[in-house]
Amino acid sequence: MPHQNKEIAAALEYASNKGWRIIESGSHAWGQIYCPDNDKDCRCGEFCKASIWSTPKNPQNHAKQIRRIVDNGIMQKNTVNKEE
Repeated sequence: MPHQNKEIAAALEYASNKGWRIIESGSHAWGQIYCPDNDKDCRCGEFCKASIWSTPKNPQNHAKQIRRIVDNGIMQKNTVNKEE
């Protein structure tokens, strides 16, 4: 089931297109996203997993945060650097 907020749903689709796994859970967190390159060098796990809130105070900012997490993963940065 997609997230009820359209901005967050779009950010989750963006994450999915970049290879991130999306696991729905329930309760306070709607679910979590997991990096496809869960690597030991990936910032001590900071960008390897993130919670997706069911009802964030500001959905637009939460959607931006999700995209930023996806874009700032170290493996994603390495892919971009190789393409340049």
